[in-house]
Amino acid sequence: MKANNSIFKAFRVEEVDSAFKTSIKDMAVSPLNEDEIRVKVHYSSLNYKDALSVSGNKGVTRHFPHTPGIDAVGIIEESSSDAWQIGDQVIVTSYDLGMNTDGGFAEYITVPAHWAVKLPETLTMKDAMIYGTAGLTAGMSVLRLTQLVKPDDGKVVVSGATGGVGALSVAILNTLGYTVVAITGKESESDFLKAQGASEILLRNDIENFEKKPLLKPLFAGGIDTVGGVILENIIKATQPMGAVTSCGNVASPKLDLTVFPFILRGVTLIGIDSQNYPMNYRTEVWNYLASDWKISQLEDTATEITLEQVDEKIQLMLKGQLKGRTVIKITE
Repeated sequence: MKANNSIFKAFRVEEVDSAFKTSIKDMAVSPLNEDEIRVKVHYSSLNYKDALSVSGNKGVTRHFPHTPGIDAVGIIEESSSDAWQIGDQVIVTSYDLGMNTDGGFAEYITVPAHWAVKLPETLTMKDAMIYGTAGLTAGMSVLRLTQLVKPDDGKVVVSGATGGVGALSVAILNTLGYTVVAITGKESESDFLKAQGASEILLRNDIENFEKKPLLKPLFAGGIDTVGGVILENIIKATQPMGAVTSCGNVASPKLDLTVFPFILRGVTLIGIDSQNYPMNYRTEVWNYLASDWKISQLEDTATEITLEQVDEKIQLMLKGQLKGRTVIKITE
């Protein structure tokens, strides 16, 4: 079965005289290869990788013109795979979507069938994109952290807490009964973070200026770090014995300047989170948790809905660090 429309709209990035320009263009669908699906996209969402792609970052996207969008949810309109049928509702995130494969900022995506996850029945399409890769990453982090750290063990800390992964991590942990300390560089967003479930706010400058010692006073039972660098170093050094910290980002720095003392004297565990290539069985498990036991009651409060025409404006704000929470893009009805 062919998709209903042979022409569709997409947010395109083009390289012109070493500059990167964006526009909404008409695109033509192409025939499916073996084991591919074509999805009519209903919602996408905005992520930092999308902003980097739009900016022409060759570490994210090597070739232009290109359609960004590492998240998409919609309905399958064409399938060459036995795993999926026409009409199935699916989520597609990470892998190569929106990086070097045209992504979710378009009315249609064409992707390998094994990239798709069935949309849980208790999750709307919009909810799925409020979560998106950020929610999946937060969920992966929570899943691993909760295997080693329980609510009664003490406070858990979340860095980059006004960002997508951070805000959702705060909200999920609060839903599960944890006492959450939120780290932010934006003191003005304290009310936002407390609304997500943070019981305490720790300013970024304060944790960056902790004493430069191999070990610090134990403050946290565990943590979810989204930024790397000095903040992750100090979270690890201030984690109590047998605590655990997850790491999923490097916006502050990819480098760590640590001794092994937190690991060999306190038994602290550092857990890496790779959301791009996370195994499908774990993805499915996390999505099902996000749709049930972990579902955030105030989920829509974390998100702003926009159209394709507003994407460029929001990306510029994201690059300036002026966005909070999640930005969802409504593509089609």
